[in-house]
Amino acid sequence: MGSADLPEKSRPSLRVWLLGLAVATLLWFAVYSHLTEFADAVIAALGLAHGTPLGEAVHFFFYDTPKVLLLLTGIVFLMGIIQTFFSPERTRALLSGKRVGVGNVLAALLGIVTPFCSCSAVPLFIGFLSAGVPLGVTFSFLISAPMVNEVALVLLFGMFGWQVAALYLGLGLAVAIIAGLVIGHLKMERHLEDWVQGILAGSAPEFAGERLDWRERFTAGGRHVREIVGKVWPYILVGIALGAAIHGYVPEDFMASFMGKDAPWWSLPAAVALGVPMYTNAAGVIPIVEALIGKGAALGTVLAFMMSVIALSLPEMIILRKVLRLPLIATFVGIVAAGILLVGYVFNLVL
Repeated sequence: MGSADLPEKSRPSLRVWLLGLAVATLLWFAVYSHLTEFADAVIAALGLAHGTPLGEAVHFFFYDTPKVLLLLTGIVFLMGIIQTFFSPERTRALLSGKRVGVGNVLAALLGIVTPFCSCSAVPLFIGFLSAGVPLGVTFSFLISAPMVNEVALVLLFGMFGWQVAALYLGLGLAVAIIAGLVIGHLKMERHLEDWVQGILAGSAPEFAGERLDWRERFTAGGRHVREIVGKVWPYILVGIALGAAIHGYVPEDFMASFMGKDAPWWSLPAAVALGVPMYTNAAGVIPIVEALIGKGAALGTVLAFMMSVIALSLPEMIILRKVLRLPLIATFVGIVAAGILLVGYVFNLVL
């Protein structure tokens, strides 16, 4: 039973929350600052050594696993608190009636802080349209929410630094905004399924507002950690294990031959095409990205591969087919894929 389900008197007080957060923060930094020593101790205890394939793979796994989980837990808790200010109902209310352009920018920004996954695509899509949100603005949100989410940004920050995370954030938002503007300009409402077009005339619902105190917001942050980290940790372990195998056993410069900066021009489109049928999330794919880059693959090429996996997954397309006809799905995929290719080439050009 979660703390949200406990009786009012049984829930931790604000003082308990603050004391617990202070202790947790100190422990977090203490553990995070000794990850290398921990990984060194593990391979020493196993009788392995640096420089051997197995030693490098095991070191990679035991360094990255606690690092990713620590980063994810801390940032997801903060995002859980921030999201108490931006529930899906409030997001719909904020976007309804906004002009095209301003609405696209606002929708893409809200996509970063609003909880969303592929399974939520249809109900969110219907909810936005029924609230009077234009089709192009709705697509800006649908593209931004899975692609520029907190998990992707946290992992990119932890593995590549703030510069790469900031560039990914800026270019990801640009793809979401421009794709939404193009889809809105094309006036493709006729390619919605008939039952969806029937609800377009609905009026925007009134948002009653939220009155949460800080104890409830901290509780929501803790619940967000349980829901997100509890769901993605298997993907993290699998992703880091694959990354560790690549890091330890793939020969140096092997990946550079077909994913490096000097690779043929078609390597980047091929990476995007390869990513679309896959079904995973940022937590599972970013450790693989880290290992590929360590073996000589170009950053833009592997980030384009990652964006295609999390923004253009085949399962999400199948879900969206319930509300969109094929011409609109094809347009959506084509525009987003073109944006991802552009992002990949820009990354390869500037980094």
